[in-house]
Amino acid sequence: MIKVVISKYNDTIHAFEISGHANSGPYGYDLVCAAVSAVSFGSVNAVTALCETELIVDQAGEGGYLYVELPNSLTGERLEKANIILEAMIESLKTIERQYGEFIKITIE
Repeated sequence: MIKVVISKYNDTIHAFEISGHANSGPYGYDLVCAAVSAVSFGSVNAVTALCETELIVDQAGEGGYLYVELPNSLTGERLEKANIILEAMIESLKTIERQYGEFIKITIE
């Protein structure tokens, strides 16, 4: 199962962690895993490019783990923009969870 943990402080996303594997299909054909990867990495790339910032990123070499944290230096309009992008990511992940809930679980702390 893929576990997504979103860390918020004062309604602002501070970090998120995605771990595990969906195992919803054979390796290379796992649609849930592919969807979660596309949504999460697309969002990370969007924040990096549109907010002109480097995120704190940790990922496992073989996949199955992604941790992303917004830097403390990100403030004001850039922080607001980053949060809009990450909120959109959460909504996309929730759409996947609604359809494939046996393979993905989202928690917001």
